[in-house]
Amino acid sequence: MRAVLFGHGRMGRLVGLHAADHGVEVVGVISSRSTAEEWDAAAQAGADVVIDFATGDALQASLDRLCTIAPTLVLGSTGWAAFEPEARALIARHGAGAVVASNFSVGAYLLEAAVRVVSAAVEGLDDYETFLHEAHHSKKRDAPSGTALLLLEAMREAGLTRHVDVSSTRAGHIPGTHSAGFDGPAETVTLTHTVRDRATFAHGALRAARWVHGRTGWYSMRDVLGMVPSP
Repeated sequence: MRAVLFGHGRMGRLVGLHAADHGVEVVGVISSRSTAEEWDAAAQAGADVVIDFATGDALQASLDRLCTIAPTLVLGSTGWAAFEPEARALIARHGAGAVVASNFSVGAYLLEAAVRVVSAAVEGLDDYETFLHEAHHSKKRDAPSGTALLLLEAMREAGLTRHVDVSSTRAGHIPGTHSAGFDGPAETVTLTHTVRDRATFAHGALRAARWVHGRTGWYSMRDVLGMVPSP
């Protein structure tokens, strides 16, 4: 597979570093600040996929153009939830395929699956309260994180109706830690996923790039991992 990277910060560089491990060749690197010539070169590179780890603002400004560079996209930028309806419409209009995720680590989705099971059980326990906490490095812009919102959505979809206290920490170089807690009168159940190496996000994005090849439509990492919850 041939990939163009949109954004070449910490995550974009990690994707480039590990691309060959997944049989992916990086044939171009662009950003919202690239020149017209650089965009033209990317469009002519014959890419199968665009892998985005830019910023939410950059993605909103560039998504329409990115859809002309490759037939499929992996979108890892965060902080653009309000833009999602328009983004979905753009993907549909171009007949593209996109995997969209705030977190590309496999472990985050294993955590989500566990959170669904426990949330459904806790809904029937009146004396339990729930919380979510996430911690990331000080340069992460959005809080709560997209993954925390994903976990909150999982709780609600599992039938949990009570208040969920959500908190965030931004400090130092923390790659990412997410915890879902269920606290009763005499005990606490805590489900936690901790990232030790940001490379896990790059490997997940590259896995998604291989999976979405030849597909059209809007997908999540749940689809990539075959973990779509039953309706």
